Amino acid sequence: MLCVKPRPLFSPPFSVIFSSPKHPKRPFTLSTKSSKTSITMSIVEHVVLFKVKDDTDQAKVNMMLNGLNGLVSLDPVVHLTAGPVFRTRSPVSNFTHMLHSRYKSKEDLNSYSAHPDHLRVVKENVLPICDDIMAVDWVADNDPLPLSLPCNSAIKVTFLKLKENVNDEVQGEILGVIKGIKDGVSGIQQITCGENFSPARAKGFSIASVAVFNGVSEMEEIEGNEEYVNLQKQKVRDYLDGVIVVDYVVPSSSSSSNL
Repeated sequence: MLCVKPRPLFSPPFSVIFSSPKHPKRPFTLSTKSSKTSITMSIVEHVVLFKVKDDTDQAKVNMMLNGLNGLVSLDPVVHLTAGPVFRTRSPVSNFTHMLHSRYKSKEDLNSYSAHPDHLRVVKENVLPICDDIMAVDWVADNDPLPLSLPCNSAIKVTFLKLKENVNDEVQGEILGVIKGIKDGVSGIQQITCGENFSPARAKGFSIASVAVFNGVSEMEEIEGNEEYVNLQKQKVRDYLDGVIVVDYVVPSSSSSSNL
């Protein structure tokens, strides 16, 4: 499809509480597959963060992004976009690029990961130019619509690392706080959250969420909601050992797809 006007679509308070100075980046290219009219499956969210080496030639970076975005054509992929990070809000995060994709099941994600084209892009275009990579996967707690995000949408990805003594009950309460954010913060059009099921690549981060806004201005409006943010901070701050927050903007054009 071609992006025309953004369609109505987290900034979890965690991302506001633990924000670091803003570091704007330039926009990036997007590849997606548009959503079906009805969805009955639980969508799997897949987010990968990349730290490209400082001295990397831009041509090689472009090759990496082109290769990653080209994977949208693989059958298991419902939605995929890769490009530069718009802004990081966490002192512990120095990632420069991000990939976000969606699948109908864990099996589809596994098929994508094992596909020869995916393995080739990672080996030839990603690993040679990246200092650091992390990935988090979770089953969305709802079916986000549309699956393909409209142009100019702002996306906020948040990863939470819990302290070692946090039990399952408390973890469930934290997920409950995240799920309730959409009702407490205006401007959020989509939000999914869940427990990471790929611990080997997640650097100890066990809870993740993706929130989608109509645009950057809507995303940044929540920064002024100090009272609500402080309330949520009181609920979770004693249980957190780390937070990574990445902001991301969907560009004004996208490639067509068959879903």
